Amino acid sequence: MTERLNVAFAMSAVSLERVFPPARMSEIGQVAEICGILTEFASAQARAVLAKTDVIVTGWGAPFVDLRVLDAAPGLRAVLHSAGSVKAYVDPEVLEHGVQVSSAAAANAVPVAEYAVAMIVLAGKRALPIAAHYRAVREAFDVEAVFPRIGNYGNRIGIVGASKIGRLVIGMLRTYELEVVVYDPFLTDADAAALGVRSVSLDELLATSDVVSVHAPSLSSTIGLIDRRGIGLMRPGTALLNTARGEIIDQAALTERVIAGEITAILDVTTPEVLDADDPLFASDHALITPHIAGSMGRELGRLARSVRDELMRLSAGEPLAHAIDGRTLAITA
Repeated sequence: MTERLNVAFAMSAVSLERVFPPARMSEIGQVAEICGILTEFASAQARAVLAKTDVIVTGWGAPFVDLRVLDAAPGLRAVLHSAGSVKAYVDPEVLEHGVQVSSAAAANAVPVAEYAVAMIVLAGKRALPIAAHYRAVREAFDVEAVFPRIGNYGNRIGIVGASKIGRLVIGMLRTYELEVVVYDPFLTDADAAALGVRSVSLDELLATSDVVSVHAPSLSSTIGLIDRRGIGLMRPGTALLNTARGEIIDQAALTERVIAGEITAILDVTTPEVLDADDPLFASDHALITPHIAGSMGRELGRLARSVRDELMRLSAGEPLAHAIDGRTLAITA
């Protein structure tokens, strides 16, 4: 027997419009009662909504869910986050008070992994520097003579971080004839074997990989993880792909090697998030800079809404959440 729960949406107006347009909101309405749309929790109107709320659906730009919200929502059972990381939106103490928390991180991981795999393949074909060279010479040239390391067959791909996205990338790469190695201090040998990869030190990964793809969370222990010394270990011709967080990489050291034409950088995230207009990476033939497009955008946002709807259906049926977050998971995720 399913129960019809009262659901309040709490996020910015822009996020609500993007992730839950009328058609998707209608789908939510088929499985739950929508009792309010909130952008804050402090007003009398918001507290009146919270008083009858069983589930809060949060998203980008959501107000912070803490113990004061629990006081206003005594019947609250769950917070379902319609994006990836919940760190900025939910106080860990909420979990300790028995409220279930779920994240759409698994749904958001899919387009990031797809983007990463596409860029890994293009990096192996040396597409970026070859296109730049062709644009410069504008005539036939011996590609293999100029780019002797072209090709993906047998390439070593180094994955930094066996996160949800990292594991999805590893799975997608199984269709290619590549060697995949992983650095992750939380990855056990048994987990590595189950993934079909070999666990290596960060130094070995950086020094021996043809393409390095970063999928680590942003934690105090990962800021500057790939530092100047590590970047110096990378062989000429290596490509470094980052779809995680800009602060994980020493960007100044990376920029020096990119500008020198020694390595290729494919960066969907940078530090700062928006580079200065005169940043040399924009003009480099060995850099591809995109404005954080790897995650869910446009059509892909529908996957996030579906994830929330499915979690609501499980909750209504008394079933466990598929993407529940606990205190330990919250501490080590992005």
